[in-house]
Amino acid sequence: MCIRDRANLIPVNNSKAGLIMVMAMLIIGFIDNYIAIIAETASLWQFQIMRAGLALPILLIISVFGLGVLRPIRWWAVYFRSFLTALSMLFYFGSLAFVPFADALAGLFTAPIFVLLISAFFLRQSIGPVRIIAVIVGFFGILLVLGNTAENFNYIQLLPAVGGFFYACGSVATRQLCMGETALSMLAALLIIQAFIGFMAIIGLLLFGFDAPLGADGFILRTWSWEMSSFIWWVVLQAMGATIGVGLIFKAYQIGDASYVSIYEYSVFIFGPAFAWLLMDQPIAASQALGILCITFAGILIAFRSGST
Repeated sequence: MCIRDRANLIPVNNSKAGLIMVMAMLIIGFIDNYIAIIAETASLWQFQIMRAGLALPILLIISVFGLGVLRPIRWWAVYFRSFLTALSMLFYFGSLAFVPFADALAGLFTAPIFVLLISAFFLRQSIGPVRIIAVIVGFFGILLVLGNTAENFNYIQLLPAVGGFFYACGSVATRQLCMGETALSMLAALLIIQAFIGFMAIIGLLLFGFDAPLGADGFILRTWSWEMSSFIWWVVLQAMGATIGVGLIFKAYQIGDASYVSIYEYSVFIFGPAFAWLLMDQPIAASQALGILCITFAGILIAFRSGST
């Protein structure tokens, strides 16, 4: 991330940064479970539009009070990065209607592995044998998570990993192109892009006249539901929680070393599946848990090696 660049004078406090990151993961691990409930009635596109409409005024208020800058330095770079990240969230959010929450998290958290591969093959950066081992372990973890439902496998189970790939692309773009940009401007751009994609998708679906199945199966093909009483407050919760959670993530990276702070992101694998089990009755199989541990180990190993180099 390119968050520390504008905060070079802020003293490093890794302990505080780690605690802040754990708080962020607790919030995100809780609120993202409710996307499965939203998917029963609303559409993915409606969710993105409403979420952006609720969160953007908060960012504007934060900017008005002098707590952040909304205007990017390089508009094209920030919106290109935000487009890639929006694609990752599109695949991640979309998958939550069809796959267990732990599977979706595992797919999204393949991003560090893809960052490493992009750095090696496209940026021609040396990665070394330790991180090569991390990539192998990480992909083994992906196979374990997917293999948990091998007999019922379909391609929609790959959506979270595709989200992880685009999240990695967004992370690389952030590092390479967004030096000096503020966290607020990048978050605002992400929400705007998500809303724009939502509007365009709804227009496309209306033009081509797709019939959306009932329930969560219609999450992607549905356009707009005017019966919002069953999900409006879950969208509000998601928008408010995401704004706070992402803000805490940015704050953690501001005051802590990235290689140290990123390790605490994996605490979401504790909170997310725990809430999924408590609230959604989604158990975790032993092979699935082992796969998550492999992905977590790979991500932490990559973070440690990145910090040491």
